[in-house]
Amino acid sequence: MASVTDTFPAIPKTPAPPPPEQPRRKGRGFFKKAFLVALVLAVLSLFGAIAYVNNTAGRITRISSDELVSLATIAAVPPGGEPEPINFLVIATDDRSDLPEDWEDNFGDFAGRRTDVIMLAHIVPGERIQLLSLPRDLMADIDGYGTNRLNAAFVFGGPDLLIKTVQQQTGIPVHHYIEIDFGGFGRIVDSLGGVTINLSYATRDAKSGLDVDAGSQKLDGEMAVAYARSRHTEILKDGKWQSGSTGDIARTQRQQEIMVRLFDQITSPSSAFNLPLFLPTLADNITADESLSLGLIADLGRSGLTLRSGDIERATLPVRLHTGNDGRSYVVPTDDAAAVIAAFLAGDPYP
Repeated sequence: MASVTDTFPAIPKTPAPPPPEQPRRKGRGFFKKAFLVALVLAVLSLFGAIAYVNNTAGRITRISSDELVSLATIAAVPPGGEPEPINFLVIATDDRSDLPEDWEDNFGDFAGRRTDVIMLAHIVPGERIQLLSLPRDLMADIDGYGTNRLNAAFVFGGPDLLIKTVQQQTGIPVHHYIEIDFGGFGRIVDSLGGVTINLSYATRDAKSGLDVDAGSQKLDGEMAVAYARSRHTEILKDGKWQSGSTGDIARTQRQQEIMVRLFDQITSPSSAFNLPLFLPTLADNITADESLSLGLIADLGRSGLTLRSGDIERATLPVRLHTGNDGRSYVVPTDDAAAVIAAFLAGDPYP
């Protein structure tokens, strides 16, 4: 009997078609390349930023440690330890040798350099800043020169003798020193696009060149210097010009106000685009001690971004007028001065 296979021959099997080829995941390759590009750019940006910071710090005029033997030192912070508060002595001199050519002639013609601003800054990184102004006419015992006004120490012996005298008169250790002159301060203000202050009255000073309307006013570098230098201030009140806050004590308050408003400007998001110009301008126009390292500058810069002007406390050393045995006019500390200095040293609110 014939089999089925004899009657109907076997049909050859058609091979199964190969499985369809899976499409390549284009997204995976794209993102991998994008990641690598971003990584390369990040590395280049990091090295560029380091080079920028190094270059900027290298533009600061330095005073060697051999010339500033009176600076106090800070003990090294152990790993994980809290950074120690740092005291800066900030000096503004009346050096007129590099004033911008387009400024008005309101600065007189005096040779040499004298201290127009003597200010201590107590910095607790990331927490607060305290400013303490010292009147330049403060009676002081200057080593090798006897009794004189505080600012004479700078004339006699430069920054080191001034640092030594400030420490002896106040008991406050000075860890770092920064110096700037009229023109330099003005250029720094201009690099930030000006500094904004609020005035209750239109204000002027014929001697410093100050001339500002009432209200919120943005001062350029020249007018900011005029405001900080003003000692013969007049205000327009009830339609008449009359004497405002005059003298050295009032001037120290204006100097502190400018410093605080400048800090506001630096830390404002609106100034972000000005920082590439501000940082090298700052470096070009200050003189600092050799021990003010790049690392410390970077640390202070980072911590400063977390602060606001409300974290800055201001005071001027309480003083009264006094006539010395030499017949000259001085100011001397009042009974309240010790409490102010103690608060500064401890980082406590001023009394």
